[in-house]
Amino acid sequence: MTIHTEDHASDDERRYAAKDVEVARERLRALTNGFPEISERLSHGSTTFFIREKRVLCYLSDDHHGDGRLALICAAPPGVQEELTTSDPERFFRPPYVGHRGWIGLRLDIAPDWDEVASLLDEAYRQVAPVTLLRALDASRG
Repeated sequence: MTIHTEDHASDDERRYAAKDVEVARERLRALTNGFPEISERLSHGSTTFFIREKRVLCYLSDDHHGDGRLALICAAPPGVQEELTTSDPERFFRPPYVGHRGWIGLRLDIAPDWDEVASLLDEAYRQVAPVTLLRALDASRG
């Protein structure tokens, strides 16, 4: 992933390339494919993953309002947002619109750890999915 070193991306320049967005999208598709009843579609201009076509699991934020970030936005258990944004504010942030609900933003333009992303998605799924799907998930994992 190509990352520019400027502190602020201009309107015409981001800290990552268009191919990085597609790589992140494909990685998220692969990770979310392991959850029951996941679908994907554009919502508000972002690649968004839904549970049962209705509840948002997560979405890929691509330079939202010119913030220069490529990021995963997802639900988190109570208290996790504050813990992560305090312990690692360079990578984690309180996202607009859903941050007040405890959701987290994880920058994918700063050396993403895909095992960590998988763990965050698992926690997000457990926050959003109905109990019947959680049982199905746990049964599929043995």
